[in-house]
Amino acid sequence: MASEESWTDKVDEAVNDVFQPIRDVLYDAVFYDVRIFDSDFPLIVGWLVLAGLVFTTYFGVVQFRHLGKALRLVRGKYDQPDAPGEISHFQALTSAVSGTVGLGNIAGVAIAVSIGGPGATFWMVMCGLLGMATKFVECTLGVKYREIDENGKVSGGPMHYLRKGLAERGLPGLGKVLALLSAVMLLFFSFFGGNLLQVNQSLEQLATATEDHTGFFSGSGGSLLFGVLVAALAGAVLIGGIRAIGEVTSRLVPSMALLYVIACLIVILANAGEVPDAIGTIVSEAFNPEGVTGGLIGALIVGFQRAAFSNEAGIGSAPIAHSAVKTKRPATEGLVALIEPFLDTVVICTMTALTIVVAAGPDYIAARDTVAEGGEVGGTTVGISITSDAFETALPWFPAVLTIAVFLFAFSTIITWGYYGQKAWSHLFGEGGTSLNVYRVIFCVITVAGALLSLGTLVDLADAFLFSAAVCNIIGLYLLAPVVKKELTKLLTYMRRRDAGDSDEEIEADEANEAGGAGGGVGTLAK
Repeated sequence: MASEESWTDKVDEAVNDVFQPIRDVLYDAVFYDVRIFDSDFPLIVGWLVLAGLVFTTYFGVVQFRHLGKALRLVRGKYDQPDAPGEISHFQALTSAVSGTVGLGNIAGVAIAVSIGGPGATFWMVMCGLLGMATKFVECTLGVKYREIDENGKVSGGPMHYLRKGLAERGLPGLGKVLALLSAVMLLFFSFFGGNLLQVNQSLEQLATATEDHTGFFSGSGGSLLFGVLVAALAGAVLIGGIRAIGEVTSRLVPSMALLYVIACLIVILANAGEVPDAIGTIVSEAFNPEGVTGGLIGALIVGFQRAAFSNEAGIGSAPIAHSAVKTKRPATEGLVALIEPFLDTVVICTMTALTIVVAAGPDYIAARDTVAEGGEVGGTTVGISITSDAFETALPWFPAVLTIAVFLFAFSTIITWGYYGQKAWSHLFGEGGTSLNVYRVIFCVITVAGALLSLGTLVDLADAFLFSAAVCNIIGLYLLAPVVKKELTKLLTYMRRRDAGDSDEEIEADEANEAGGAGGGVGTLAK
């Protein structure tokens, strides 16, 4: 065993040494920060938050005005049986949510509250609300410019709307470059951030939870078995495409989210007397935090940073899943997609933070003391232990359940990012069966490697690639925002008429006549 562990350590070291120079340059460039009131503020976070502000203003706070319509769409009120696509609105939503709801909601929130204080929770919610508008824009475009082949399979995402949409705006060269860069960046992250990291961290939590009973998962044999099992499960789901992913996530995501939220509620109710003070502390410390480096700006930065990293609004990943929806009207999925940051950040992250604040587990107290003394708190394992402590105050048996939740969160992220990576791969290397098989083999090999190796430099590099995609994507979103506004106007007219009792046939006939017989908004979807 010692020789095997030594071998994996050597591979880790060799890979990290090769990629470290690249990581240092790209990571430092992407996450370049400026000093604001004694706090480091990454400009990429500002780029994402600014987009949310711009789109919230431009679309008239769409995330608040039309949230009710979004919920009706998810329930299937405006479904059309003959609409092109592969999955329902609900399945598209759960597929995309599965790619964002994960360890960041469990561990990342704990770290944010430890470093930025309870007030960071308030700013996380604000960032999540702004991200809803960005998700609306990018996912509307994902459906607007998607491509559907003769077998009904859908391809969408920034690779398509940047190329086709900017060509329509008279910028074909820029569109091709941005689409290519987005595909490369999303592919790289799918391998190492959406796959290797998830396997590695879920195995670490499993090994920690079982170390008192068996050391099996701490050894190379258990690690290899775990990696092979996850690779087999992920490969089987990926072969089935977005329909299989939609089927799995439509059951998995609601179940695990419900389990997690119920557990949070149990802890909160067990500490019901502390809840009013906890909420008051979150609000008051958002504007006047105690013991937080940078004060108000420090809490704001930490909250915005964790929320932006958690919900991925503006990255361009979610439109890949949302574009597969069965609909004739692009803005329907834009409205559905704005629910995603609400669930991910406003609901789940807030529940985690409130649970930690009211329970105040020993690891959280130790972390806060470390911050107060000028130290730093970081690492997924530290964050998970803080959250686990909070649950254990009311549910002594919950750390075992948390281990299962971590695995389910990680697995759902793996299969969703496996699909995202497949679409990016297809854009770069073609849709042929041989090409896709090569991708699936590589993806599964990396899954196994994630259980054996850490490859920390590659994960950091993947993060840099992912947030580089936000730069390319948001440039396109700004240029294509007028297209989205037209689609929203058409959708609102359609929904008003449907609510008034008009049939789809009547509405579509009128749209065709208004468009001079060109088919109106319906024809644009089958391009």
